[in-house]
Amino acid sequence: MTLSSRPVLQAGIQSFTFHDGGGPVLETIGFAAAPGTLTAVLGASGSGKTTLGRLLAGWLTPGSGGTLAGYLELAGTRLDFGSGMAGGDGKSHHRVEPRIDPAAWGWQVGFVPQDAAAALSTVRATVAEELAFGLENAGVPRAAMVAAVDRTAGLLGLTGLLDRNPARLSGGQLRRLAIGCAVISGPAVLVMDEPFASLDAAGAQELAALVRHLVASGTAVVILSQVIDGLLLAADQWLVLANGTMAAAGDPASLGPETGLVPAGIRRVGGAAQAAGAARAARAAGAARASRLPSRTMRPPATAARPASPDTAEVSAAAGTAATPAAPRKAAGADAALELRDVSFSYGPEARRAGNKGRWPTRSRNVPSPPRQPLVLAGINLAVYPGEIVAVTGPNGAGKSTLLRHLNGLLQPTAGSVLVNGSDVARRAVGETAAEVGLLFQHPRDQLFERTLLREVRFGLERLVGTALAGERAAAALAAVGLEHAAHGHPAELSASGQRLLALATVLARRPSVIALDEPTVALDGDGLAVLDAAVRSAAAEGAAVVLVTHDLDYARTAAHRLVALDGGRLAEC
Repeated sequence: MTLSSRPVLQAGIQSFTFHDGGGPVLETIGFAAAPGTLTAVLGASGSGKTTLGRLLAGWLTPGSGGTLAGYLELAGTRLDFGSGMAGGDGKSHHRVEPRIDPAAWGWQVGFVPQDAAAALSTVRATVAEELAFGLENAGVPRAAMVAAVDRTAGLLGLTGLLDRNPARLSGGQLRRLAIGCAVISGPAVLVMDEPFASLDAAGAQELAALVRHLVASGTAVVILSQVIDGLLLAADQWLVLANGTMAAAGDPASLGPETGLVPAGIRRVGGAAQAAGAARAARAAGAARASRLPSRTMRPPATAARPASPDTAEVSAAAGTAATPAAPRKAAGADAALELRDVSFSYGPEARRAGNKGRWPTRSRNVPSPPRQPLVLAGINLAVYPGEIVAVTGPNGAGKSTLLRHLNGLLQPTAGSVLVNGSDVARRAVGETAAEVGLLFQHPRDQLFERTLLREVRFGLERLVGTALAGERAAAALAAVGLEHAAHGHPAELSASGQRLLALATVLARRPSVIALDEPTVALDGDGLAVLDAAVRSAAAEGAAVVLVTHDLDYARTAAHRLVALDGGRLAEC
């Protein structure tokens, strides 16, 4: 199909405003997606792409969700929203605004939100049941339902997980499941918000193959992203958003890095990064030639200096010119800030958690023991020294998040020990260990709960350092992540990138000796990645030992002193 085909989904947005008294969050946007096409909606954090995606998918309905001036059209049915007044006879007549039926709309438009867990029912006990949930509600015959579940699981690498409880999935596996739930019914349109976040290399390749298959089969696929990769370079069209409005639109060739039409906050990775690097080199060469021309040659006016985009680091890494940071010097006889000694762990009744104070669960002699669960971690040995940054990579489901939860005592090993500053975590209260080990969860929602950003960062600080110093540290932490201007705002009003940076600020404010970061680059645009990188390097320079789990190998190679890979329960140096 080509873009000349009649669009299956269209939108003409004059403005969209939330019911919070603020100004429009979207303005002057035209959108059209034809069957069998791939559309990329690109934008940095806060550009409005998630709001646009939710409108297109029927997850944010005009009226109850906000005020829309414009129209939405799906499969030839157009819904006009506006002032509420209409009249072709010279008179004004009251017009009832149309209403979207989310169920009917959702059957034709599949949606994968940025927070993959939000797409799941939460009432099903297995991956297979979750995949079948929508089909069950639609009355699909059982045989067809089973076939659809098997087919979808095969496409997304979920076949071996069909009997797994969704609550036990890794972040990447959860995202695959959410995508499966969106595509299993065969919608005409599929809208996905940052679908590659948290996916390992195999998962990203499988998703790219699925997208190509869907497009070839006639589905209109829309990907909302702040990262340009190889798949999006092959898209039929790009729509670039900035500050809630359309900054540029066209095919990828017409919006290449040499045009400067794509904001610097939109990162390019892989082959896209190399193309951007070549374009930058060409522009630099052109600028150098221009500087040697006579003074009467016209030049563009000088612009204000701005921080270098992290794109630069990514391009250097892709080209093989970026060196891994030099390892920090270890003082003679210095001890490791963090040490794992022969750590093994498996989930199940035999697992020790923080709440049982290290005791084994009691069991009656007459009750048979449950089957032993496979080891998630098997004989892990790792030492991280003050000032060192270690990146942990590995496939989805390898146990990386499980490993991090051992560092502050949220989980305790089935065998072996975890030492922080020489002290065994198992012999200490979790709260005591938390003062020395700061943990950034993979999902910021798991650690944000206060009414304002400042209260969030100050929470618990007064008990640690006193009232006066707590205020000083909280303000400094917010400034370090660029959120000082929103100190009195509500965390829920932040973008996904802002929420992740806020969660990072809550860790930094405590100035722990060990910092553990779980997928810290997810949801960050180029500017957010620069903030994260500066904060991590600053903490390490001040003596913190940093362990970060990530699938972002470009970032890991430029930020970490060492890379280790976790796979099959075992850790190996890269």
